[in-house]
Amino acid sequence: MARKAKTIAKSAAVNSKIATALGALGAACTDSDAAVAVRTKTNKKLTADLKKLNRKRRVLAKRKLAAAAKAKKAPGVDTRKALRLVDKELVATRKALVKARADKAGNSAELAAMKAAQRQSNAYAKAIAKVDKVLNKPAKKRRKVRRKTA
Repeated sequence: MARKAKTIAKSAAVNSKIATALGALGAACTDSDAAVAVRTKTNKKLTADLKKLNRKRRVLAKRKLAAAAKAKKAPGVDTRKALRLVDKELVATRKALVKARADKAGNSAELAAMKAAQRQSNAYAKAIAKVDKVLNKPAKKRRKVRRKTA
């Protein structure tokens, strides 16, 4: 059986692959930086929304207790209506809280993964920059050694 001879890589092909890889790494660095910035901004917004909804839930819970006490003290149409209104609002707030917590959890997980990827790509870029600096140094000129004549 005749074996197929393996082709030997040309320097131009290797150099183009290296350039492509460096370009892809640079793109990964910029993409990850942008994604982390957007995710961080979104995370701050979601955190603020959660705080606002939690505050609203606490206020509504207190208001429900007060309305229930009023309804017990003086049962009437208006007190029952007020209690029902507070109850509806509290249920809606709880639903919004559940949704906001799920959104924040998903965003936080993605943000953590993006930060890890960003650290990795930036570390590779820094290491490659250091190696490039070393490789592109001009060669040192060697001084000629004088021979002693006896």
